Amino acid sequence: MNIHKLHKKLIKKNITLSVAESCTGGLLSSKFTKLSGSSKYFQMGLVTYSNKAKIKILKVNKKIIDKYGSVSPECCRSMMEGLSKISNSKINISITGIAGPNGGTKDKPIGLVYVGLKKGKKSSVTKCLFGKKQRYFIQNSTVKKTLKLINSLV
Repeated sequence: MNIHKLHKKLIKKNITLSVAESCTGGLLSSKFTKLSGSSKYFQMGLVTYSNKAKIKILKVNKKIIDKYGSVSPECCRSMMEGLSKISNSKINISITGIAGPNGGTKDKPIGLVYVGLKKGKKSSVTKCLFGKKQRYFIQNSTVKKTLKLINSLV
């Protein structure tokens, strides 16, 4: 996915977007904001890395994290919904996952990432399995996948 083409489409179609990132630590936000003119569409990029931040800033219910964990479709959806309430963007994106090299389990291995996208009333959560790779690879692969998903909505 060519970020420059997406950048131009977002500007041309006057589509705003906001991001709530966890395992990518602001990498997706950085991809957009390094481009001149991104202020025309990029509203906010939040790095809600800790569970405390997810609960306090995005209003993820603590019960969701206790029951499903922060790396779950339920938490990803809640992050996306919380972001959409505070951003007023047309597209809202949430990312949560395990970038490694530690933290994986049999049920939730390193390389498991959930990407939530909401445009208007339509929303989806995509499960990605990038494998037990280097942290940087997982983070970059997540950003590439997310850009493709955003492009399909624009």
